[in-house]
Amino acid sequence: MRKLFLFFGVVSFAAISMSAKEYSVVSPDGQIRITVDAGKTLTWSVEHRGEQVVEPSEMALDIEGMKVRPGVNPKVKKVSRKSVDNVLHPVVPTKFSEIQDRYNEMTLRMAGDYSVEFRAYDNGAAYRFVMNRPGKMTVSNETVEFNMPDGTRTFWPTSQPMRHNYMSSQESIFTGMPVDSVNADMTGYLPIYTQSPKGTRVVITEADVDDYSNLFLQGTSTGRLHGVFPKVIKEKRMKRPDEGWGSDRTEIVLELEPYMAVTGASRTLPWRVAMISPDDAGLLENTLVWQLAKPSVLDDTSWIRPGLISWDWWSGVNVYSVDFEAGINNDTYRYFIDFAAKNGIGYILIDEGWSASTSDIQHYKKDVDIEELVAYGKERGVGIFIWALWNPLEKNLEGILDTYEKWGVKGIKIDFMDRSDQEMVNFYENVAREAAKRHLMVDFHGAYKPSGLHRKYPNVLTFEGVFGNENNKWGEGHVTPAHTIMLPFIRNLAGPMDYTPGAVKNATREDYYSMGAHPMSLGTRAHEAALFVVYESPLQMICDSPSNYNSAPDYLKLLSGMPVVWDETVGIDALMGQYLVMARRSGDKWYIAALTDWTPRDMEVKLDFLPQGKWSMETFADGVNAHREATDTRIGHQTVSTGDSIKFHMAPGGGWVAVLTPVE
Repeated sequence: MRKLFLFFGVVSFAAISMSAKEYSVVSPDGQIRITVDAGKTLTWSVEHRGEQVVEPSEMALDIEGMKVRPGVNPKVKKVSRKSVDNVLHPVVPTKFSEIQDRYNEMTLRMAGDYSVEFRAYDNGAAYRFVMNRPGKMTVSNETVEFNMPDGTRTFWPTSQPMRHNYMSSQESIFTGMPVDSVNADMTGYLPIYTQSPKGTRVVITEADVDDYSNLFLQGTSTGRLHGVFPKVIKEKRMKRPDEGWGSDRTEIVLELEPYMAVTGASRTLPWRVAMISPDDAGLLENTLVWQLAKPSVLDDTSWIRPGLISWDWWSGVNVYSVDFEAGINNDTYRYFIDFAAKNGIGYILIDEGWSASTSDIQHYKKDVDIEELVAYGKERGVGIFIWALWNPLEKNLEGILDTYEKWGVKGIKIDFMDRSDQEMVNFYENVAREAAKRHLMVDFHGAYKPSGLHRKYPNVLTFEGVFGNENNKWGEGHVTPAHTIMLPFIRNLAGPMDYTPGAVKNATREDYYSMGAHPMSLGTRAHEAALFVVYESPLQMICDSPSNYNSAPDYLKLLSGMPVVWDETVGIDALMGQYLVMARRSGDKWYIAALTDWTPRDMEVKLDFLPQGKWSMETFADGVNAHREATDTRIGHQTVSTGDSIKFHMAPGGGWVAVLTPVE
């Protein structure tokens, strides 16, 4: 009898093994392997150099009225494979002017009119559902899991609580912790940075979010992270004045639908992405979000001109040593334009306060004449961007953009969306499309993270969604040098980031205090300067007052000469939240930047990434007394050769910048 039970056990095990089919796809360099199991549920796992960095994780869809639940009891009808090795040329290059798009793809075509595509890149892995049904579908939920190995650590967004339906401006600091410390009350917006027990970096995000809801992740007090999504809003209202600040811009959700999206039933869904690197320096070169997004839909992009932009709001439009009263008026804005023109800065931003009211953004105040300022700027080679609250813009998008086109402004900064649901995703798309028709560039502020819209519509230059420099105006010192060193490995990996660097008033940890009208940054001036090389934003703010910059000519000269797009990026050395060294090329010039946290560091960089030859190197470094006075800097000049080793010191909260020009 025992032999009979053993026989049936063997037969049962064989039957289970036969029904649970595995499929795999490997990256072109053989370092990353995706394994897919089509058993009772569809799962994927990811290995990097033999280490499993994502353990088997389920994927599924809940679609109303669909008899077959995609991802559950999957029946594979066909497996197809392809290899791609192309060179892509971004319209607006934030890391590289040429991107090697190289991957192996496996598509599982399933019974039930759907497929799942898997891609293995040399620096990441991704999958997405592809639906092939007529008409529309109502998506109740999507099962997304990232099950991380025991011992995995993360830097989790912790400081900003989310409102109902995951409403948030996505401005948090990041706290290091084990993944199994993340509980069900801790909802995190993407990207999510993790580090495996062996040190492999895996950054989780999504790409090509179109007519769909954004993905968030929640913990389970285990290594399992699971996806949650904002629902479609059924009823909402604006905050009342008696409910406190924000009555003109804060929405209150009253009722939600039971579903997250109503969309076409024949389409691709967003990519679920794991960006992978053996170290932090390698992450700095990752472009997977852009690669996985839809190609540009614009035929003519010649009018899209990235550039530096001088900003009025951070300094409270405080200018001095002038013969007019500073404020929201044409005299002040002409001063900003003159400053920009003198220093080769392409744009100025006229932020909140110019319009008749925050709800009437089609007319300007009596002390402001946008058309006159546009004409004044045009004579001097300076373009104008203007701020707009999103709510009134949504109500009359085409009419308001027609007005802005008539005025001649170059772009718009749209603010306070604070939502990530399907309706808001479609608002972003509508703005990008309608702005492009009118040759207007776009900065999404109060925004969720990028997921590739800036590739589809290259006129979308930058997004906020970051705890950035503006928080130094009123904060408690949370925008620390450690925080600024985390951002390149988390938020900026998703795409352009409107952090707004460039403070002139710089403070040590002991000297910092918040001062709204005359704000300062934490860390040294050289640290703040290095952010212009490290942070990617094709519309890079120069945040401080022209009057303050005029008192710091060496600093102004360096910042006003900074590129905002790059031909090449090299991660040299980095450790998350502690320090980084990286280099970028623009034309024939190379720019090297280094940052440190509150720990002073002596660094050495070997110039082996440079083309052969001699180089004139100008450095902007912490001064001898930068540990006492954060504005202290030292300018250096020397000639170097390819392969030389350069040594430099960074003060606590310090930085270092080098600009290298080839010697003829």
